[in-house]
Amino acid sequence: MNPTHAKSALPALADSALALLVGCVAIAMFLPPLGAATAVSWPRMLAAGLTIVLALPLHWVFLGIAARRLGTPARGWVGLSVLLFPVGSAAALILLAGLHHPPSAPASAVR
Repeated sequence: MNPTHAKSALPALADSALALLVGCVAIAMFLPPLGAATAVSWPRMLAAGLTIVLALPLHWVFLGIAARRLGTPARGWVGLSVLLFPVGSAAALILLAGLHHPPSAPASAVR
C-alpha cells in the first residue's frame, strides 16, 4: 500500500461516514415518532426523500473510493455496505479505517 494513497483515503472515509450519518437521519424521519409528522408535511417528506436518494449513493461512492485508495477491491466493500445496510456500512467503514491505521507493533517486539 502506497502511503500517499493511504493518506488520501482518509478524506474519502470521512465523507463516506458523513453521508451515511445524513442518510440515516433522513431515514429516521420516516420512523416513529417523527413518521407521522413527516407523512403529513409534503416539504418535509420531499426533503427527507431527496436526502436519502442523494446521501446513500454518495456514501457508497466514497466508500468505494476509499477502498480503492487503500489498495483493496472496492466491489466487495460496497457490496457489503449495500447488502447489510446500515450495519454493513458501519462495519465497512470501521474495517477500512483499521486498514488505514494498521496496529502498531508492541514495544517489546521492536528492538
